[in-house]
Amino acid sequence: MELYKQKVNRLFEQQEQLLSRKNEMKQISNGICRRYRYPVLTAAHTPLIWRYDFDPASNPALLERIGMNGTFNAGAIRWEGKYVLVVRVEGNDRKSFFAIAESPNGVDNFRFRDYPVSLPDGDDPETNVYDMRLTKHEDGWIYGLFCAERKDPAAAPGDLSSATASCGIVRTQDLLSWERLPDLKSKSQQRNVVLHPEFVNGCYALYTRPQDGFIDAGSGGGIGWALVEDMAKAEITGEKIINLRQYHTIKEVKNGEGPPPIRTAKGWLHLAHGVRACAAGLRYVLYLYMTGLEDPSEVIAEPAGHLLAPEGEERTGDVSNVLFSNGWIAGDDGTVYLYYASSDTRMHVATSTLDKLVDYCLNSPADGGRSKTSVDAIIRLVNKNKSMPDLR
Repeated sequence: MELYKQKVNRLFEQQEQLLSRKNEMKQISNGICRRYRYPVLTAAHTPLIWRYDFDPASNPALLERIGMNGTFNAGAIRWEGKYVLVVRVEGNDRKSFFAIAESPNGVDNFRFRDYPVSLPDGDDPETNVYDMRLTKHEDGWIYGLFCAERKDPAAAPGDLSSATASCGIVRTQDLLSWERLPDLKSKSQQRNVVLHPEFVNGCYALYTRPQDGFIDAGSGGGIGWALVEDMAKAEITGEKIINLRQYHTIKEVKNGEGPPPIRTAKGWLHLAHGVRACAAGLRYVLYLYMTGLEDPSEVIAEPAGHLLAPEGEERTGDVSNVLFSNGWIAGDDGTVYLYYASSDTRMHVATSTLDKLVDYCLNSPADGGRSKTSVDAIIRLVNKNKSMPDLR
């Protein structure tokens, strides 16, 4: 028994070293945002009491009973003085679920609550849930919009891969108890649906991503915009595309809204992901754009290319060459904590400021659509710099 206790204590001591490890800002930066040395959450951060049976009678060899495969694609919110992530945790059984992790400073010391989130079932129970976006809406509720995945009822016999995606909806006022609302009704499959934090023309506003199939966007043109009257009976009756997929760009295959946009003095700031095909498969990167304050569906700025792309260890994991974000937090001092996952495996943080991100959006060149226009933009910048006094 004494040896068993020593082994248990060693497990907890090793994890405590991981959980309490101080994060370090990386020195190399493009001036827009700064990465950190360590991921903020990994499978090893999940509570040991989720994974081990600590009864020596039923687990004398102290084996891990329930394995965790990854922690990624987290929604984010500032709540009761803490930085809170609603994390997609995937077990070794390939089932994803949500769990809440909290940090005092937003960059390290994230710790999961003792229990994962137990979502109520809807009328049509799904097989898998993931990628929750959190919106603190002006109606007083915190909404969680997520993907609810089910086996495609129209799949051919023996086809065990075809699935359908719909937008599941929950709401809460304390991040403890969750009210399940009916799934969003839509003519197309919907993933990456995000709720705008304010009413628009007396309605709830949604950023959507209509697609023909579970994986392929098909005729879906990009990030959409739809108004609904009641989130308790949400149905899309009209939808327009506001951020288009485009040929030979970072978002030619797919693009989708990330977290809810942030209101700034010069417009709504949006973070999104773009997907393109390459020899290594699909490549996911993150990009920014802005929409108008009076009309949040009107794009007013979008710099060319990506803000963040996979680097180093971020490029490897369960689904390689992927960055994905559905959570960020703007602090009272203007600091922005951008939480992103790499390769469907682990969570990271990058920090910036609202001023820098808005400056980047409004003053960086847009994508001209051709190699020639890219060269022209560089030449204009070179000529401007050559006309300046020598500052070196």
